Amino acid sequence: MAQDISARELHARLCLHATPQIGPQRFQLLLNHFSSAEAALAASTSAWLQLGLPEQCKTLSQSNEVLQKAEAALKWAEHPLHHLILHDSLDYPALLSETHAAPAVLFVEGNPKALAMPQLAIVGSRNATPTNKQTAYHFAKTLAAAGCAITSGLASGIDTAAHQGALKAGGCTLAVVGTGLWHTYPKSNHALREQIAQSSGALVSEFCLDVSPIAANFPKRNRIISGLSLGVLVVEAGLASGSLITARYAAEQNRDVFAIPGSIHYPGSKGCHQLLRDGAVLVECVQDILGAWQHWLSTPIHDSEPKPAETAPCALLALLQSNPMGNDELAQQLQLDMPTVLQQLTELELDGKIYTKAGLWHYLPKKSS
Repeated sequence: MAQDISARELHARLCLHATPQIGPQRFQLLLNHFSSAEAALAASTSAWLQLGLPEQCKTLSQSNEVLQKAEAALKWAEHPLHHLILHDSLDYPALLSETHAAPAVLFVEGNPKALAMPQLAIVGSRNATPTNKQTAYHFAKTLAAAGCAITSGLASGIDTAAHQGALKAGGCTLAVVGTGLWHTYPKSNHALREQIAQSSGALVSEFCLDVSPIAANFPKRNRIISGLSLGVLVVEAGLASGSLITARYAAEQNRDVFAIPGSIHYPGSKGCHQLLRDGAVLVECVQDILGAWQHWLSTPIHDSEPKPAETAPCALLALLQSNPMGNDELAQQLQLDMPTVLQQLTELELDGKIYTKAGLWHYLPKKSS
């Protein structure tokens, strides 16, 4: 549950954590000054004012609403899969503890040991293309099979694909959410959330259990995604994407930043291209990430996707001789991953055997001599 402190001190810390206007920095200020949360709550309002805290903070810290939140957290933590991890606990993830404004309390549902694993964050657009979702899935699956935990934010699009890829490999994935753990956002990911909690992974939040989805909280959780991880991979992102916030936190926290390039004509690639201009590492395959990470992994790195048969380009060509098709339909018909299909399409196009028009690939018959 939490470290070995008294029940009164744990309750006091949860009260401080639940008090509006007391974030991680003010929480730590109070703890350092008064030596304990219990002593901080017992101190006078004037003592708080001398620390530069608003009078309202002291009043709210003893409100019925705050007390109810603390008691709800203690009740919640009685479940065997529910854990409260305090900032000075031995179970608190070491990498996250080094970051600026590290959360004072982490609510963890699932396996708390997952937080100590070497992690790669995979993030990107909620409205990602099928190709980029497949790329995120493939990277996550391969990396998870190699012993790297996959961390993301449980959002639609790239986040969902990354979590699913790690689970498919039987690996570990962590979902750092921007709500309290009584909520699931988006609701469409309820089944995925349950799968993560019941696996070797975990759901992680710094917010009180009843906190509903609020736009301002999602950028805050991004610092935890990067803070837990050795590096962040951005698969797809526009210039206004929240994924760039995660990447910025990663750079500030001295983590690796990786980005996958895309078409210069696609707005969803512009964020990745900006990261590359700012010094992110260009990534085209899993080995680009893990070349320097091998000593952190429990098993050798290998591509988790089956290698295409040598005759696979012929099968692709045969399909296009029948009808023009798009990338997704070809991948489905051939039962191949998208990167493999795109590689074969490029080879055939360079050989002058196919061409693309209006989003479809067409067979190009040989000219008779």
